[in-house]
Amino acid sequence: MFSDSKKDRQNAVLISSQNIISNGTKIVGDLISEGDLRIDGTIEGNLKTPGKVVVGKSGMIKGALNGTDAHFEGKFSGKLNLSGTLTLKSSAHVEGEVVLGKLEVEPGATFNVTCTMKGAVKEIHSKNERKEPSKPGQETA
Repeated sequence: MFSDSKKDRQNAVLISSQNIISNGTKIVGDLISEGDLRIDGTIEGNLKTPGKVVVGKSGMIKGALNGTDAHFEGKFSGKLNLSGTLTLKSSAHVEGEVVLGKLEVEPGATFNVTCTMKGAVKEIHSKNERKEPSKPGQETA
């Protein structure tokens, strides 16, 4: 009825695991995680995870971050590459190069970056740009 295999338990732990870098902790070097990360301390180096990264008000990352989604209340300086959404709260300070899928910014956040959006480009038309109907006898392109 219920599966109690070792493999199922390991997968459940990986899916629900969250790593916490607490305030007062400083990591210098590369960090690779399979789970979500909560950072209230400092990381100087490269960070890679398929999970969500949350940087609290006291948190700081200097280096590169490659991941899916990130939620910033703290600071980031470096290269940020996300396949999903970057959310910046009003206390966030982000600078460097950013490549992402979606962006959410609260008023008051500092966002001094070179930003590239991934995904399909949507064409924007103003209300004044209307195609005039073709007149009889005129060729259309």
